[in-house]
Amino acid sequence: MAKISAIETNLRRQKLVAKYAGKRAELKDLIGDQTQPPEVRFAATLALAKLPRNSSKTRVRNRCLVTGRPRAYYRKFKMSRIALRDLASTGMIPGVTKSSW
Repeated sequence: MAKISAIETNLRRQKLVAKYAGKRAELKDLIGDQTQPPEVRFAATLALAKLPRNSSKTRVRNRCLVTGRPRAYYRKFKMSRIALRDLASTGMIPGVTKSSW
């Protein structure tokens, strides 16, 4: 089980990403628009830099929903390999069975 503080920090980051997603997209579009004058693009760059760092999507860490483990994460199931194996072995995940031969 991961530290509760690490899980909570990641949840706060996810909320900030959702809050500032539109604003960040607008500024990035403005920065990438070559038809705009350089002064406008530079002002947009400064405005983007003033946004909270944790509002960037790349700062969010994929974590297991069951244990909070940050490594060995399967995106399809949104959980780590360990939790996936435990739940698949007990038949809790539909359509997934542990192979045996």
